[in-house]
Amino acid sequence: MTAQSTQTTQATPPTHTTPPTLLHLDASARRRSFSREAGDAVAAAWRASHPGGIHVHRDLARTPVPQIGEAWTELCDHVLEHEITDPARYREAVRTPAQEAAWAVVEPLLAELLAADVVLIATPMYNYSVPASLKAWIDQVTFPRMSLAGRRFVVAYARGGAYGPGTPRHPYDHQERYLRDFFAGHFAVPEQDMTFLGTELANTLTDPALAGRRGAHDASRAAALEAARTTGASL
Repeated sequence: MTAQSTQTTQATPPTHTTPPTLLHLDASARRRSFSREAGDAVAAAWRASHPGGIHVHRDLARTPVPQIGEAWTELCDHVLEHEITDPARYREAVRTPAQEAAWAVVEPLLAELLAADVVLIATPMYNYSVPASLKAWIDQVTFPRMSLAGRRFVVAYARGGAYGPGTPRHPYDHQERYLRDFFAGHFAVPEQDMTFLGTELANTLTDPALAGRRGAHDASRAAALEAARTTGASL
């Protein structure tokens, strides 16, 4: 399904009278990537478990979201100053042509997010963090004191090296750590409503210095795909 949404934005999760909805975001610059592979496995298992569900897919790498501009900051300032916490009222912040243009970018992205029961983010690690394409989306849909509690967030990630707990590079992981902190700190999503799964050591396929760890990469990939299928079926 293409990335479209006509549902009215709302502060609370969708009701059970509406079909369950999965918002699926891809951020990898590669057409064939391990994050896309794991994300697709989650989505396929979710669709199999929800034959009447709505799968909204947005490819942030192929169709980039614009960076925020000054007019967007003015919308946020108005929302904060007037203590607007209901997303259905964000439109009230639009007062100038520039703000109207900024809102035209925000509105469809925000509507997709608010309509979702599950938000699936498939992302690689670039330079210790998330791609600029994903960060641009996050910036566009995020407003002051905005809660997304009640929704499930699943992150299917890929990394060139090993960044898990206990590894030498764990302190440099600003991918999973950033997303966990952001979901909890800004969107008020509790830890139990977040799932992270992914493939590590992808660079063993191209970096001669890591060739000896190819087996660890293969095991990580297999475990990620199994976790993806199990997670998707359980959502």
